Amino acid sequence: MDPRAEWLETDGLGGFSSGTVGGPRTRRYHATLCAALAPPTLRHVLVNGFDATVATAAGVFALSSQRYAPDAVHPDGSSRLVGFTNEPWPTWTFQIDESTQIVQELCLVAGAPIAVLSWRLVTSTTKGGRRGAKAAAARLTVRPFLTGRDAHALHHENGAFRFDADVADARQPSGTISKKPPREPDVRASWHPYESLPAVTALANGAYRHDPLWYRQFLYEEERARGFEATEDCAAPGEFTFDLAQLPQQTAFLVLAAELAPVNRLLPSKSSTSNLAHRLRAGEKRRRAAFAGPLERAADQFVVTRGREKSVVAGYPWFTDWGCDTFVSLRRLCLANGREDEARAILLAWSRHVSQGMLPNVFPEAGTAPEYNSVDAGLWFIVAVKELLAKRKGRRGRTSVSTSDRTRLLATCGAILDGCFRGARHGIRVDGDGLLAAGVAGQQLTWMDARANGREVTARIGKPVEVEALWLNALAFGAAMLPGRTRWLRALAKGKTSFEKRFWNEASGGLHDVVDVDHVAGTHDASIRPNQIFAVGGLPLALLNGARAKAVVATVERELLTPHGVRTLAPGDPRYVGHYVGGPDQRCGAYHQGTAWPWLLGPFVEAWCRVRGDSAAVRRKARARFVQPLQDELARRGVVHVPELADGDAPHDWKGAPAQAWSLAELLRVLRS
Repeated sequence: MDPRAEWLETDGLGGFSSGTVGGPRTRRYHATLCAALAPPTLRHVLVNGFDATVATAAGVFALSSQRYAPDAVHPDGSSRLVGFTNEPWPTWTFQIDESTQIVQELCLVAGAPIAVLSWRLVTSTTKGGRRGAKAAAARLTVRPFLTGRDAHALHHENGAFRFDADVADARQPSGTISKKPPREPDVRASWHPYESLPAVTALANGAYRHDPLWYRQFLYEEERARGFEATEDCAAPGEFTFDLAQLPQQTAFLVLAAELAPVNRLLPSKSSTSNLAHRLRAGEKRRRAAFAGPLERAADQFVVTRGREKSVVAGYPWFTDWGCDTFVSLRRLCLANGREDEARAILLAWSRHVSQGMLPNVFPEAGTAPEYNSVDAGLWFIVAVKELLAKRKGRRGRTSVSTSDRTRLLATCGAILDGCFRGARHGIRVDGDGLLAAGVAGQQLTWMDARANGREVTARIGKPVEVEALWLNALAFGAAMLPGRTRWLRALAKGKTSFEKRFWNEASGGLHDVVDVDHVAGTHDASIRPNQIFAVGGLPLALLNGARAKAVVATVERELLTPHGVRTLAPGDPRYVGHYVGGPDQRCGAYHQGTAWPWLLGPFVEAWCRVRGDSAAVRRKARARFVQPLQDELARRGVVHVPELADGDAPHDWKGAPAQAWSLAELLRVLRS
């Protein structure tokens, strides 16, 4: 268990709960309830966190910890943390004394912004669940922290925040405040801090006391380390109290919900809190049990609803749905996971946005136009379509796609290829050698897309190696599936000949990263980067075989491989940056200059296996050698999600987004192949 590791729960709409295993929030994105107001975008933090304490005959003990500026931790709940697990959802065990534990759980409900929190008293007299056992007195107090701000922003004390609470129980009309605990504890409290945002409803099998306070100067360490504003003020309207020993199963429940449309059907007005909590959690247990394992269940958290369509969130907590990430991730999140219908729906949704042969790089927040600045998104789309159409089901082996949907998907693939031949935005065009040229100053079109100080760090203008691998794979698909087979075959043959002639670098024993750099004929960039691996693995059609394929794999393994992923630049390069640290410009400058990316393990392992015959024994050896260390690292940290990237230098600390779709998808792809 790593106290700094980050756990994540999502609601299938783009909203989430997240935090650290040890307790203190370290990012502005850590929240008990963050709801997507226009799923999966416009995420707003409504409930940031909470303080929880339990009072027994031995004293008052904290179950939570907060960090305050300049650098003080209070209270000391993390000192009592003795266990954490993600099964079936984030669960913490706190040791109060030799005979008393508190088990805290957080379950986010799929399909609605609802978080179910619980605290269960476990003592030496109640272990084993013996009926009739008498528990020692224990009084739990929980104080939620509220803001109501954009997930990317921070909140500060202000006079506009409304502390008013609408509180009711079975014996009191709505709008009154409970003065004393009800005989049968069951209270509903609602707060509406800002008119423009949804209200927050809290249901508890305890009592509520209104006690408005500001908690000032929470300090978020990760924000400070990333060069951003790092302090926040949160409002605490009141506190809930629970007599744990007197509650059924000695369990306190606090259900928190954003008052949005999906919530109405799940929070009936005449249901007791405990019954509601049990029903919501039972439904989630059934849903989660349907997945093959924890990794598959974690993968499901990236598949979200966008209006009436489906999409894939590239990563949490700050990414939305990105084209390249979506189509790479689909191959394992859906296509290799028995979820062809969702894959089909996602691909059909994206197919509506083809423009000049391009698909969007990213769908921004609601109300803004998609951005078309990606040369590879459309090509990865074709790879995903190929794998979808290859899926068969039923006794007769029929395709998983209807005739009309198949026609539409193939038309989109054709439009992408035609757009490349006609010429698209940002200099994207098929050159005379049959390869795909792309790029203009001021744009970054490949997955290596960082900008720092107003410039592209890895512009890669010209003919990037992985773009050519994707292009030739797309042409092979066209030759097999699209009208005009002869046209695509001729283009494929010409492109393959040029690729084999122009990309081989005898000096490095690998492939150039870019040829015709900045569209200057005959030039090349010999940087040792991982993109060359796609000529051997990661795509259906391998462009190299024999000695050259083995040499590429050996070069990548020798120069770029780490236990946490594949480096983006060889350490011997003078531009290499071994640690991803500092402010935004410093980090963007290092983003693809040495950082190790877990998602690249997928194509590397596939390439490593291919050059060794790709037998079952070879795959087992590869998993033990390259994948097991990553699995061991996840087990050590106590979480299931794989982060976006890691430092290129040892000890390869995790950096970037703590949960990235293609990192997990490619891990699953090599594990389940």
